Amino acid sequence: MSHTFRARLGRNSRFLRSFEERLGVTVLLLALLFVSAQAVFAHEFRVGDLEIVHPWSRATPPGAKVAGGYFTVTNTGSSPDRLLSISSEISAKAELHEMGVKDGVMTMRPVSGLEIPAGGKVALAPGGYHLMFVGLKRQPKQGETFPATLTFEKAGTVTVEFAVEGMGEMGGMHDHAN
Repeated sequence: MSHTFRARLGRNSRFLRSFEERLGVTVLLLALLFVSAQAVFAHEFRVGDLEIVHPWSRATPPGAKVAGGYFTVTNTGSSPDRLLSISSEISAKAELHEMGVKDGVMTMRPVSGLEIPAGGKVALAPGGYHLMFVGLKRQPKQGETFPATLTFEKAGTVTVEFAVEGMGEMGGMHDHAN
């Protein structure tokens, strides 16, 4: 090989190595950014054998007296547990409700507790089991969070942060507005 060709190859090789190093650093930084973003958007709370994932609520229009609350709870233990009560500074009281359809009519009723089966998962979601924050003291606004305390029969008490999302579809919650 000629001296000129080797000199060009050496420069290109340094350029490629430098490019690969820069690419590697960029990929690493993007991976770290992704991991931190995941931690922000998917918030989790643990108490005993229970894991409460992504507690959320919807923003409410001015004057609304109620708001819904949703999350998923997983029981990694070998015995069932039971959600007994909920309280929050955002409302005068909080209740656990079940929504269903009976004879073609949507029904909603408060329930006194909710069993979390051993090794199982229960989702509180629009159209099924959900929390109702009744007698709102202030309107939850999109982008903010508010605390609520969940009390379980065996695992005990845990305070979680509900992330307030946009109003979007009402998903049956309008039935509580009356």
